[in-house]
Amino acid sequence: MKKVLTIAGSDSCGGAGIQADLKTFAAHGVYGMSVITAVTAQNTRRVFAVQDISPEIIAKQIDVIFEDIEVDALKIGMVSVTQTINTIGQKLREHKAKNIVLDPLMISKSGYTLLQDDAREALVKGLFPLASVVTPNIPEAEAITGKAIKNLQNMKEAAKMISSLGTSYVLIKGGHLEADAIDILFDGQIFYEYKATRVNTKHTHGTGCTLSSAIASNLAKGLEITQAVELSKKYITTAIKHSFSLGKGVGPTHHFYELYKKADIVT
Repeated sequence: MKKVLTIAGSDSCGGAGIQADLKTFAAHGVYGMSVITAVTAQNTRRVFAVQDISPEIIAKQIDVIFEDIEVDALKIGMVSVTQTINTIGQKLREHKAKNIVLDPLMISKSGYTLLQDDAREALVKGLFPLASVVTPNIPEAEAITGKAIKNLQNMKEAAKMISSLGTSYVLIKGGHLEADAIDILFDGQIFYEYKATRVNTKHTHGTGCTLSSAIASNLAKGLEITQAVELSKKYITTAIKHSFSLGKGVGPTHHFYELYKKADIVT
């Protein structure tokens, strides 16, 4: 069995972060492991509070995993402060980590700042060059590039700018645009488009975490990046189609829909 590590924050309502990542790994038949960078108090309505884990504990979590278990791929999610980012970068270089998917979480759907302003440069300089693929959504891509993104052409221009920062591939997610949901993958020379019919639902909590974890799972299983993204796009689209109206706000996606369907479990 392939082993995949998530380095991210914890979501107390289970729809995003570490919890979403581990569910996604399980749904893809890989063994999931975790390094927790922060603990959040959040529900479907909003993020109420965040407490960052100390860099020393983050470093030790990474060390003990790599010293004992082979890591076939990993995803990086919520890393909110410079010290955390620098620690992760140092440790991943030490352990020669491979197949790194970086989801540059900056702002939650409810508007809570997940990445401090002074940590943005550290994220770009310290972790982008390590990443096999960086997966910003449109607001994140706008924050990274300083450019407004209103259409497909803007997405391609932003992908070029982000690619120049040192990452191997850039996947800009088009869910914030109107019409169909088109994601753009750029390898430094060629653009690949992944299109899906937009699902009419507000229940999209944890979609970015889930997609990046699916990509990491598929890379761990030996797929090329273009195929890994294609299959992950299909997975997240299905998860959104069957998302849950859970709580009083934005509900989570259904990570296990296909498994539940085979087991004839009604949700």
